[in-house]
Amino acid sequence: MQQHMIDSYRAARLGEPAPPVPGTHDVATVRAMRDYRRFEAVLAGRPATGRLRAALAHLTAPQHRRRPPACP
Repeated sequence: MQQHMIDSYRAARLGEPAPPVPGTHDVATVRAMRDYRRFEAVLAGRPATGRLRAALAHLTAPQHRRRPPACP
């Protein structure tokens, strides 16, 4: 926040447009990261959708339904 205030002051002194408020582009950044991960999954031959939901379902499944970890 302090850096934004300094940049805003500098921009006002130089007659430049003010920088965007912190957090303005956070949602767009998260969406771009998600899209990139899906794209990489498709290129690697993995399913592009449902991986997070499947992982959460696996973690929240009752203990008797879980498979034991593989022994090394």
